[in-house]
Amino acid sequence: MTWPATVEELERVQLELARQEPESWQPAELGALLVGGAFVCFERGRAGAGSPGDRAWAAAAVTCRKEWRASAELRGAAGDAFRSGWLALREGPLLEEAVKRLSVTPDVLLVDATGRDHPRRAGLALELGQILGLPTIGVTRRPLVARAAAPPRVEGARAPLLYDDELVGYLLRPAADSNPIVVHAGWRTSPEVAVRVVESCLFGHRTPAPLRRARQLARQARSLDQSSPSV
Repeated sequence: MTWPATVEELERVQLELARQEPESWQPAELGALLVGGAFVCFERGRAGAGSPGDRAWAAAAVTCRKEWRASAELRGAAGDAFRSGWLALREGPLLEEAVKRLSVTPDVLLVDATGRDHPRRAGLALELGQILGLPTIGVTRRPLVARAAAPPRVEGARAPLLYDDELVGYLLRPAADSNPIVVHAGWRTSPEVAVRVVESCLFGHRTPAPLRRARQLARQARSLDQSSPSV
């Protein structure tokens, strides 16, 4: 599968992915997992939804417990403006390339995107996993179209994320005094497996370690480029 180039193509792919029922992935041991994270950022100060061709910085990282095992980064360009529900057009190829540059292949990949919580039940986390052939989990700040009650203010508290009565993920409160994050089932992952994996790599932070590291790398690369007189 290659990345769609138009909204119409992407919608056809999303509907097809939503109908698929790939074999569910089960981690053998959470403590020994190689967990990857992938993140992309764009130029500071861009107003609105941005534009095709916007400068972009993508990064990926792999951790095992608290140890960093691999990282990669790249500079590129956005494929499209931001459109809710069609994020793959803007970020998909950048994220794919960042993960492919890793020297270590993760067992599962965390993505700053939704999975089944999507108007066509196939967000970018699902699409990226299918293209890479990796189990994926989405981690976002808020739901897209699904709904959930706020979890209790207790560390590790969960609330089911429902879309048309289907369980598509969980709201997870990383700490009693923190806002919840949204954990999405992605490619070959169930909501239960997704939330267990994310919990295993929080280490006292709101963002899971591999995704936090990928975000840091992408933003550091952007800062270096944008502070350079030659850029």
